[in-house]
Amino acid sequence: MSLPKFILGDNTEYPNAIFVIHTEFPRFIINLENDEVEWFEEFDAEDQKELEAETENAIKLATEFYDNEIAKYED
Repeated sequence: MSLPKFILGDNTEYPNAIFVIHTEFPRFIINLENDEVEWFEEFDAEDQKELEAETENAIKLATEFYDNEIAKYED
């Protein structure tokens, strides 16, 4: 099965949260309410440095995806 790079998610137990799931490496889910990121990958010390560099970009892309999706609903 082919998955999109980003998927929107919500949950009634977290009524103010909007989740964006990143399905490609490094896989993660971000809560846009508070920018909390949960990684689905395990990283060693070497990977950690690269991950820190990519985190800012990953959050930016996830937020842009959400903004674009919401704009489509508003049109």
